[in-house]
Parts: sequence; C-alpha cells; structure tokens
Amino acid sequence: MSTANLQSAALREVDSQGGGRQAGKAGVHKIDLAKTSLRELNDELQGENGTGSHAFWEVSDPRGMHAVAVGLDAPVTVSINGSVGYYCAGMNKQATVIVHGSAGPGVAENMMSGKVIVEGNASQYAGATGHGGLLVVEGNASSRCGISMKGINIVVKGNIGHMSAFMAQSGNLVVLGDAGDALGDSIYEARLFVRGSVKSLGADCIEKEMRPEHHEFLADLLKQANITDVKTSEFKRYGSARQLYNFNIDNADAY
Repeated sequence: MSTANLQSAALREVDSQGGGRQAGKAGVHKIDLAKTSLRELNDELQGENGTGSHAFWEVSDPRGMHAVAVGLDAPVTVSINGSVGYYCAGMNKQATVIVHGSAGPGVAENMMSGKVIVEGNASQYAGATGHGGLLVVEGNASSRCGISMKGINIVVKGNIGHMSAFMAQSGNLVVLGDAGDALGDSIYEARLFVRGSVKSLGADCIEKEMRPEHHEFLADLLKQANITDVKTSEFKRYGSARQLYNFNIDNADAY
C-alpha cells in the first residue's frame, strides 16, 4: 500500500469511528506549528496514549523542529507535512508517523512498535536502539543507521553510511542501495540484507548464506515496506561470526 493509500485508509477508519478530539469534517485533527507550539502538539498527541483512539493527525509547517511526535503510545496516524529535526517519533509505540520530507538525527530512536515512514532522507543513527516496529526510509540514511538496534526492522530504499548496525543486537536492517564502511561492526544477532555493494565489513561481521527461510522473511518485510518490484535473490545476508562474544587473545586486535 502506498503512503497516499495508507493515509486514505486511516482517514476512512477515523470517519467510521466518528473522528478524534477536535476532528474536522474529514476526521482529521489539524495542527499548524506556525500557530501552535511544539509542546502543545506533543501534549495533545500524548493525550491519546492509552485511549485506544484511531485518530488521524495532520501536522503542518514543522520547519525542522526537534522531537516532533515523540513518546506516542496509541494507534494514531500522524502525517507531518515537511522536514523535521532530531528524534522525530522517538520512543514510538503503536502509532504510524509519516514524514513528508527528510528527518534529522535519531528518527524513531528507541522505537518499540508501530511504523515510521520518512519519504526523504534520514540523518545519522536512524532507528538507534529500536526495540520493535518498522522504520522505512524512502531516500538515503546517513552513518550509524540502526546502531545498537534491539529488535526493530529498518528498510532503507537508498544507501546507508558508515558504521551502520554497529553493535546491533537483534532485528533486521534491509538496504536496497549500497552500504558504507564497517557495516555491522561488533554485531551480535541482528540480520543485515544488502542489495547493493558493501564498502567494508566491520569487526566480526561476515557474509552468510541466504537460506529459504531468509528469502521468505525478507519477502514479507519488503511487502510491509510497500516494496513489490524487488527480488530477494538480489540481496546478500550479513551477520555475526560470533568470534567476539568471549575474549580470545587471538582476536585481541579486533576488540
């Protein structure tokens, strides 16, 4: 389902439930950050936490503000019309956050569940320490994408920068483009799927076999990210060689 279709589906769901607080005729709660403070926006969004609401929120004029739509814990959809700064959708639970622009460092940082879609590019450490949910970057992601990830699924349609998936513990990072230096450095049990080239692998990260279960899983994850024109056979899988779990003098130079 495209982003536009995702929004339409969310609107239909809101309309069927009568809309959210202060919702307009179309069931959309609109916030203009040129007129409303960021604190007020986040207070209102976090007011949905624990309510079970299915409201659709439309945020305009974000002007690169930091920490937009953070700390959400409700099945709401937040559409942000413009680019955002640091930590957008940080600590997200349940919510779907769509950025119609680019995102600064730490988008979806410490995400627990839900979905975050960035239609432009993402800066450093996108999805850092994420425990769950799905982050989709439709452009490129900068360095340290997925650093210390702990269960999140990240799909980047473009390229990623150096030191991505550094100390990644679990979860999956899928890259349709190329990866920079030191991919997967000091990786634990996360799985990395790269369609393009990898400039270099980090300490203890190696290429691994793509078995049938990996093709099946990857196909499903690509489908969740609305990618249907790419074959799983075009990807290579990378993961831990499991040589750094315990200290070994022979591996001292790698620590």
